Amino acid sequence: MVFSMLGVLALQGAFAEHTATLGRIGVETREVRLPEHLVGLDGLIIPGGESTVIGKLMVKYDLDTAIRDFAAAGGAIWGTCAGMILLATDVGRDQPLLGLLDIDVERNAYGSQLHSFEEDVVLPNLGIDDLRAVFIRAPYVTRVGADVTVEAVDGRGNIIAVSDGTRGNLFATAFHPELTDDTRLHERFVEMAIRVVV
Repeated sequence: MVFSMLGVLALQGAFAEHTATLGRIGVETREVRLPEHLVGLDGLIIPGGESTVIGKLMVKYDLDTAIRDFAAAGGAIWGTCAGMILLATDVGRDQPLLGLLDIDVERNAYGSQLHSFEEDVVLPNLGIDDLRAVFIRAPYVTRVGADVTVEAVDGRGNIIAVSDGTRGNLFATAFHPELTDDTRLHERFVEMAIRVVV
């Protein structure tokens, strides 16, 4: 299978940073703003930003249904920060969610923008033991369902990265890999997108 293209949801948030990172590793990208922009993609990144705004815009442009259909067809999806929130089934408040990962998420779990921080994290299933993670108004996972794999925890034991243990096409991180020069997680997502394409 020849890899074709990844999409980055470009409604609000850090989509330009993800696009730039993918460009540095030679991956062709498309900004996704409408359902038809998902056609022909092997994977989609849902970036950090304001999850409520992104969710409302997804509903407005019928992207919520289109993204669920994309995932059901085997398309790989990676949510970072706000993207993790949007993939969840419950975030303790009323806002549009995709509900694709059986997780509960605490929004702004570490505090305000003033409480942003960096920390080295380990993702053993991905062969990464020294990833510098940037947390900005970050969430973390408070509950995982039976079919969800915990991929990383922070230094306090909070769950900060998960994947779908059934089909293997969903991934979520509480932090912002696109804000560092380390491209390894983007490279792993490319591998995921290739692997799950039917």
